[in-house]
Order: sequence, then C-alpha cells, then structure tokens
Amino acid sequence: MKKILDNVYCFSNLLVGRVYAIKDADGWTIIDAGLRLAVPRILGQIKQAGYAATDIKRILVTHAHPDHVGGLPDLRAVSGAAVICSAEERPFVEGERALVSPNREDVPPLARMMMSGKPTAMPGTSVARVLQEGDVLPEVLGGLQAVATPGHSPGHMSFWHPAHKLLFTGDAVMRILAPGLRLPFAGFTSDMAQAKRSVKHIAALEPELLLFGHGVPMHGAAPTLKAFADKL
Repeated sequence: MKKILDNVYCFSNLLVGRVYAIKDADGWTIIDAGLRLAVPRILGQIKQAGYAATDIKRILVTHAHPDHVGGLPDLRAVSGAAVICSAEERPFVEGERALVSPNREDVPPLARMMMSGKPTAMPGTSVARVLQEGDVLPEVLGGLQAVATPGHSPGHMSFWHPAHKLLFTGDAVMRILAPGLRLPFAGFTSDMAQAKRSVKHIAALEPELLLFGHGVPMHGAAPTLKAFADKL
C-alpha cells in the first residue's frame, strides 16, 4: 500500500482501477474492491501491513461496474465487512438489476466500439447500509460524507472529507488519457448529461485532493476541477 495521507492509502499493482484503504480506530475501511483478480493483492497488502482480512470492517462502493465490484463477493466473504453504497446503487450491487448502458445512438461512434453486448447483472453481494446525499460515516476517518454523483451509473456516489478537503471521486471524473481531467467513458456511462451535472456538484465543494477510481491523485485540485466543470 502507498500512503497518501495519514491513515489514507492506495493499494498497489491492481492492474485496472484504484482501490483505497482508510485506517480507522476499529480496523480498515476499503473504498471499492476492484476486479476479482485484485482481491489476493488487496489481502496480501493488508497482511503485509500487519492485519488480517477480518480487520476490514467496511467496504464503500462508489458504483457497481465490474472494475469496482468484481472482487466484492470474494472480499466480503473473507472479511465479513459491511458493504455500504447508495440506495439507488443497491439493486446493482446485490445483483437484482442488470447494469444500465447508454443509448447507442447517444454515444459517439468510437465509444460504441467499447460497449459490450446485452447488459448483465453483477454477482450479488448483500448490502448492509445505504447512504443518501449528505449522510456522514463518523467511524470513517472521523467523518466521511456521502456525495451523490449519478450519471456514470444511476446511483454513483463519491465520498468527501471536509476537514482534509479530500474527495474520493470514483468514476465521476477521471485523470487518464489526458494531461488534465476527463469525463467517464461514454460507452460505460448511463447518462452523460447527468454525469456533467455531477462534476459541477463536486467542483462546488472545492476539493484540494482528488483520489480517482482511474488516475493518479491530484493535489491542489480545486482550480483545475472548477475550470473543467465550467467548460461542461
């Protein structure tokens, strides 16, 4: 694990996407679970830090796409951790609804090539708690706040820590394939207009540190994020 701030870490060498870990008084909180093949690496790095799988107490889910919850069933099974997500995303996390794809006619031709076939449901994992906009998890980093950022998925959620001005963005905004920020990929985004509104929503928070689902962390991020949001 790579340290980002006191008690905030990022797992290393997961191949696709980023999974974060927060050291809390009662154990670890994990944000997202990565692909299924990431789970042994996550557990190995927890063990290297001197902890057991059962020291993972919570798994916060930004959204139920495969690169964020593919490893969730296995990670939940070995840790017994409570799975937490938005109320809107719960049926996708629990495998009750198929993932939502955009209308093909609304997606640029190149992005259509990235789209899969008929949407399928993810393997279900039971959710212990659902969150709404503004709900606070006092047990996580002394107070982590839920921020509704739908668009990339219907119930996408980011997580905000006001004292640290730290935002875990999930895929609400990305930092890949461009020198600055970018929107989530159109071929995997259920409602791009809504996704743009979510970027404006998080820009209003004026976060100084962005931790992305895809891309290296961005320090001093508020001006860059505001400029990006203003162009949408």
